[in-house]
Amino acid sequence: MSIPHLFRCPISLDIFTDPVTLRTGQTYDRQCIERWLADGHRTCPVTMQPLGDAALDDLVPNRTLRHLIDRWLSAATDHRLPLSAAGDDDEEPSLAALKRCLLLQPDAAKVISTLKKVLALASESDVGRACMLQLGFLRVLLPLVFHAPARAECRSDQAEVEELALRCALSLMPTNPVAPELDCLNVLKREPCLASFVRLLERGSASARAGLCRVLETVATADATRDDLALLVAASPRVWDALLMPLLSSDADPEHEAEAAAPARGSAVSHGAVGALVRHLSKARKATEDGAAASALAAVESLAAGSEAGRRAVAGAPGATRTLVRHVFRMASSSSDACSENAVAALLAVCGESRAARSEAVGAGVVTQLLLLLQSQCGARAKAKARALLKLLKSK
Repeated sequence: MSIPHLFRCPISLDIFTDPVTLRTGQTYDRQCIERWLADGHRTCPVTMQPLGDAALDDLVPNRTLRHLIDRWLSAATDHRLPLSAAGDDDEEPSLAALKRCLLLQPDAAKVISTLKKVLALASESDVGRACMLQLGFLRVLLPLVFHAPARAECRSDQAEVEELALRCALSLMPTNPVAPELDCLNVLKREPCLASFVRLLERGSASARAGLCRVLETVATADATRDDLALLVAASPRVWDALLMPLLSSDADPEHEAEAAAPARGSAVSHGAVGALVRHLSKARKATEDGAAASALAAVESLAAGSEAGRRAVAGAPGATRTLVRHVFRMASSSSDACSENAVAALLAVCGESRAARSEAVGAGVVTQLLLLLQSQCGARAKAKARALLKLLKSK
């Protein structure tokens, strides 16, 4: 089945989710035309007629077209799946049959087979994707991702179900932040579901963690979740610990961890992790008094060294440079060596690009701290970074 031409947005060429009509008589998906206008365009994309500065106020919901699309989707949900999605079964299943299987979960093998069909259909067919959204597949898939841990003998099957269900959910998830279907993400408000989310962030594969970072981005921007759920997630120390774990792992395979670490860094920086970490470090009078300070310093170093956005965030965070200077040299302890190395590495990354950070560091006494560190019994790596920072400050 193909989508009728009139049911496609002229900009995205995807099926309409929220059709609105301009005063020129042309209909577009709300998200697409709002983005067009936000980019400074003041013409109708199809007719090129001028729209004026109040074009956003002239958008009229096209309820008739929305009703026709809903009726068409309802009629389409009973059609038989194409062979490429149905697999080798004797009888091609309907969408309703696939949904029923995911709800009943007869056994892990059957659920895995069904999820593969759902993923194939969502990837290959715009109609299939739109129909599954209308049938509420997203609401059925999320409980398969976020649920209580299985018994030891079932964990291998559970991991495959979780990852397949997450891929299916991401393929169906609307990009429009006002889409009503995104309300189902509020399932994460339940404590067991949030605990399962954290468990997947901690122990899931690199691709699963990257997918969960996409879920976090959606939670932070969707109208249905950004006011309540986003605040709940952001206030959870368990979520931050799990989110930052790929950044702090020293024994992970860099090639595979990069897929999860990059979106994790982006999410952490954009959602204020630097400020939160600096506030935590400023409250710890000594790094050795708080075991979490070592992890916090490692996280700051990773964010500062990992991207330009991270370096800007550290340089611009109030008191960040002075706080890092304070942790450059501490009395010998089991964790002081690592703390000093991370603090110096973070300063090296930030001071290399920010004149203000260099001035603030010198004013906070970083030179004295570095000289004390060089005379201590710290490790060779910490001393090498201390020398590099001293050379940088001298050359600048």
